Amino acid sequence: MDWLPLLSTLAGAAIGIVATLIADRNRWKREDAKDARRLRLDVYTQYTTTVKVLGETLRALARQGHPSGDERALALREAFRDSGLAVASERMWLIAPEPVVKASNSVFHCLRRICDGYIDGTAVGSPEDHARWEARGEAAADMRRLMREDLGVGPLTERHSPRPNDDGNPAAQ
Repeated sequence: MDWLPLLSTLAGAAIGIVATLIADRNRWKREDAKDARRLRLDVYTQYTTTVKVLGETLRALARQGHPSGDERALALREAFRDSGLAVASERMWLIAPEPVVKASNSVFHCLRRICDGYIDGTAVGSPEDHARWEARGEAAADMRRLMREDLGVGPLTERHSPRPNDDGNPAAQ
């Protein structure tokens, strides 16, 4: 009996099976990477949206007249707590790579300083307020840059939106 055709058939079958397994594994890895990227995009979008909405809310509350400083403080603290930033931050800590987590934590603390400043009576548009918002803007720009790098998206060549002026309206660049 001639064993050569049988061995070559078996070798071909083994090569075919191994090639199929490798192709399936590579396809699985690509799908897994896509799913992870989609999840990070979702987490990043939730975080940046929450940051933006909270900032607008804090500024609006600080502008409102309140019967007392205690009521103003309560309104600001409730807005910070109810914003969802803590949940978004925890998702970030679980999903994002360390540089993005550090950058998002920096933005979180900038917003905390803005909130605490308003609680302590800092006026909207004051030099101290402007400095805090400028720090938040720089921290947010750094965070977004790191998020874009992590997602494999190229850098932005211009600001997404202008910084607000003292009236809270977008300022011309």
